[in-house]
Amino acid sequence: MTSQPLPTPATAPLARLHGVRKAYRTLTALDGVGFSIRRGEVLSVLGANGAGKSTSIAVLLGLVAADAGEAEVLGLAPGEIAARRRIGVMLQSAGIPENAKVAELLDLTRSYYPNPRSVADCVAMAGLDGLMDRRYGRLSGGQQRRVQFALAICGNPELLFLDEPTTGLDIDARQRMWATIRELVAAGTGVLLTTHYLEEAEALADRVVVLDRGRVVADGGMDEVRARVSQRRIRCLSALDVARVGTWPGVRAASRDGARIEVVADAAEDVVRRLLAEDPALTELDIRRAGLADAFLELTRDTDREAA
Repeated sequence: MTSQPLPTPATAPLARLHGVRKAYRTLTALDGVGFSIRRGEVLSVLGANGAGKSTSIAVLLGLVAADAGEAEVLGLAPGEIAARRRIGVMLQSAGIPENAKVAELLDLTRSYYPNPRSVADCVAMAGLDGLMDRRYGRLSGGQQRRVQFALAICGNPELLFLDEPTTGLDIDARQRMWATIRELVAAGTGVLLTTHYLEEAEALADRVVVLDRGRVVADGGMDEVRARVSQRRIRCLSALDVARVGTWPGVRAASRDGARIEVVADAAEDVVRRLLAEDPALTELDIRRAGLADAFLELTRDTDREAA
């Protein structure tokens, strides 16, 4: 018997995993994974290939069953029709009929939902002007991604799954999609985002979950995750030999781009003091905290050290 759709309390998570395990023969894809997503937030799930991102989404969508643990979407078991009618999904593999026209695809998908967005809204939000009479298979890769985005949002979902949504988009189209995602979130939609573009996660995410080898190694706000890495990026104009700078205590990496050098250091003070002492002509000194990319690399590097 299928559960009836019930309103999800504003304070309840839209979706959650708790202690989820999933193995494929000898490969452990998820090893006690747990996280949740709330209304009006973007949760970005990050990880290298094989970290468990796709399997986590598959469990939440009811595409695969967990071996252990709990999974819930809108207060229901993953995959139930009542839950599916309240979510939108944009995966990397779409399986859309290539001979269908965009207008036909949009009309068909809208018919699955009880309270769909208007066609005009879908066209405007996904940037489909001029594409409605085109056959899907005749579109460019970027245009197909925009159609897939329209199909994901056309049902006016409470929860939106976006798996690498801007792959294949040019810069302008990517920025427009980001703007639409922000509008959806401001209206209360929860978004689960997976992306290889760390700048995309940094631009959109309220919270970040980092997966490595099927385990959660970080879960928190953007500033909280970055704060777990004390590294600083130091940039300046200098004639110093970067190979030698790279051997200094506390320096993780040193590189040159023309006249400018960049140093990644555990702490800035001692390194900056030595830079100034060894090159009094140094100029344009700039010190910044670690970004999300630095935090991601450091967090997954820590897991490698533990495994060793």
